[in-house]
Amino acid sequence: MVSVEIPEALGTAGALGALRHWIGGRDVLIHNADAWLTDPLDQLVRGWDGMRPRLLVGPAGDGRADFGDRRFVGVSLLPGTIAASLPASPLGLYEAVWRKAWERGQLELIDVTGPAIDCGTVADYLRANLSANGGGSVIGAGCVVKGELCRSVVWDGCTVEPGECLTDAVRATASLTVRT
Repeated sequence: MVSVEIPEALGTAGALGALRHWIGGRDVLIHNADAWLTDPLDQLVRGWDGMRPRLLVGPAGDGRADFGDRRFVGVSLLPGTIAASLPASPLGLYEAVWRKAWERGQLELIDVTGPAIDCGTVADYLRANLSANGGGSVIGAGCVVKGELCRSVVWDGCTVEPGECLTDAVRATASLTVRT
């Protein structure tokens, strides 16, 4: 199912509200498109009672903590009864559900055991790709690499010219290279 959010982005809660009839009261597994993880999701769903929201989390480290010393890593379970109550208006799940459930002690947090990277920045996108490729550069289909690559990502059909040296970079198109 595709949710088109025009004229403004609805946020995750608002998008679920817009899909209420399609969801039909069923429980929902939500996986943010920009979250990269290696863990199988069975650790998240195993033993879930379907009564409380459940989130996959990791240590906040030096970053932003969402719940105590934990941060949300992009995958959650939402009971169908809660999904059915969400409005089809701009709203995030943190504001609509998670904050109140956390305050009431009704939010389940499951620790991720492997790497989890939110690819919301170019640097994190690069880090996820390098992690998935064992630290080596990632070269898309149809690329021509005549220059040098070091810890970089080159998208499909791009060219790295002779004499170019891409280090810690993402080449997205012939005219767009972002260095981190």
